[in-house]
Amino acid sequence: MMQPLFLKPVFKERIWGGTALAQEFGYSIPNDKTGECWAISAHPNGPSIVENGPFAGETLDVLWKKHPELFGNPKEEIFPLLTKILDANMDLSVQVHPDDTYAKAHENGELGKTECWYIIDCKEDADMIFGHNAQTKEELIQQINEGKWNELLRRVKIKPGDFFYVPSGTIHALCEGTLVLETQQSSDTTYRVYDYDRRDDQGYLRELHLDKAVDVTTVPHQVAGSKSAVQSKENVTITTFVEADFFSVYKWDITGSAAFSDSEQYLLLSVIKGEGSLIHNGENYSLNQGTHFIIPVGLGEFVIDGECQLIVSHT
Repeated sequence: MMQPLFLKPVFKERIWGGTALAQEFGYSIPNDKTGECWAISAHPNGPSIVENGPFAGETLDVLWKKHPELFGNPKEEIFPLLTKILDANMDLSVQVHPDDTYAKAHENGELGKTECWYIIDCKEDADMIFGHNAQTKEELIQQINEGKWNELLRRVKIKPGDFFYVPSGTIHALCEGTLVLETQQSSDTTYRVYDYDRRDDQGYLRELHLDKAVDVTTVPHQVAGSKSAVQSKENVTITTFVEADFFSVYKWDITGSAAFSDSEQYLLLSVIKGEGSLIHNGENYSLNQGTHFIIPVGLGEFVIDGECQLIVSHT
């Protein structure tokens, strides 16, 4: 019998990480420099494990290959999306990601990386780096070489509940005191542009990737517009953040008992606030802040009951 697929996250230590993933979501994190929760992942660098039902113990990448019917018999060879929660306890490096064509040619067939961020929480008066001011590649190279970071980099103010769409080619960086849910293409390729001259535990500067970064950066910076649309039905308000080439992303605000019908697409869901339960075929599955799961194609109708907020995505 078809069931929702609940997933066990994978955690990643990062130089900029902290302890917010434990404090906010109750996760058992490996150390106090835990920067990333790979929540729904089939990437070889950290695949999620199914926790329930007939596929318990199976990794998502294997499930994708062995049971394509759960995902509507997709044409993609690899699971295309990756959901993360990021704890930016310190500033992240200023970085940029390649598109599919560049990544395929230069990164052993890896996917490109278009991503988006939902700001779960951030400190007061927080900001982030989003875009640059160079008008030509020559100007971009010159300002990088001269270290004119304040002139080059654009900063934008952020607050909880904000959403940002970050196409490949966009220079960006999350800054200190930010907790973010990220939906992205399933890629682990990042080109570092600037890292504040920080040193790692061994005293080494982290590697920069300036040639590749300049190659892939969109010049001049283009602001990718994403206007949210809000729709309410019985006990649920659905906010559409983006419907783009690689993914569509929504927020479900549930207050009470909300029914959902079967979709032709598999859905990736993350509970970012509150709690409740998912009811399907008489089975009750508890949903807590930090629960991540997939609704497979053909599951049929299901109900989410409670007071909770979910970020939902599909290809």
